[in-house]
Amino acid sequence: MLESNLTGKQKRYLRAMGSTLDPVIQIGKAGVVEAVADSARDALLARELIKVRVLQNSPSDPKEAIADLSALLQAELVQVIGRNGLLYKCNPDNRKIELP
Repeated sequence: MLESNLTGKQKRYLRAMGSTLDPVIQIGKAGVVEAVADSARDALLARELIKVRVLQNSPSDPKEAIADLSALLQAELVQVIGRNGLLYKCNPDNRKIELP
């Protein structure tokens, strides 16, 4: 698992932003497959902060699945609550989120 480069204050800021987001990526019975990773990569590029939901029929534990996806995308794992997780990755070309 990657070490987080975010400070506590930055994570708190991202969690506050993420609380109003709807999940844009869903991990289902196939688990973390290439198609899921590709669509998550595109969403991260466009938004920088995305919410991921792990469905009931997923073979892996939600924390594991979201951590795996985070590592695959080299994104920051902001938080996991229940079956939902927040991922953040800065887009240097088109910055949307200014961290405190």
